[in-house]
Amino acid sequence: MTRGHLSGISLVLILGLSGAVNADPQHEHPGGPGGEHDGGRPAMHAPEPHAGPQGYQRVTEPHGWDNRPGNVDRGAYQHNFQAARSFHIGPYRRPPGWRDHRWSYGEILPRAFWGPQYLLADYWLFALEVPPAGFEWVRYGGDAVLVNTGSGEILQVEYGVFA
Repeated sequence: MTRGHLSGISLVLILGLSGAVNADPQHEHPGGPGGEHDGGRPAMHAPEPHAGPQGYQRVTEPHGWDNRPGNVDRGAYQHNFQAARSFHIGPYRRPPGWRDHRWSYGEILPRAFWGPQYLLADYWLFALEVPPAGFEWVRYGGDAVLVNTGSGEILQVEYGVFA
């Protein structure tokens, strides 16, 4: 064989082998390597099943979380506190037609602000005290307000609980 003939065979073998190495059936895309269906970007792969987090335990209510005091010691509650921590839980949407107001204990919170969409049933997650019987924590903007569910009277306010 001549030298030119050998280099031609070598070139064919090299090109053939490089094509075989690049032809990975797990990573082939429809329409060629660039995926002609999406402007040259690789096509999306089907999602793989995910087992989820390992060792994660859902946050549960602390022991005695709903042992509400039967009688209210107003002196123990009537405070306006600045929260030690703030939490990000999503946007707050005030009822339509209402303006912003900085509430304090003793005022009456209108019923529109303590509907079910504003209740903080998982108050312990936000370092709020157990509400006494007949009271609930509600979110008002960035604040947590402890309100009497019969009258709307505010018993306590924690400013800045929500960022």
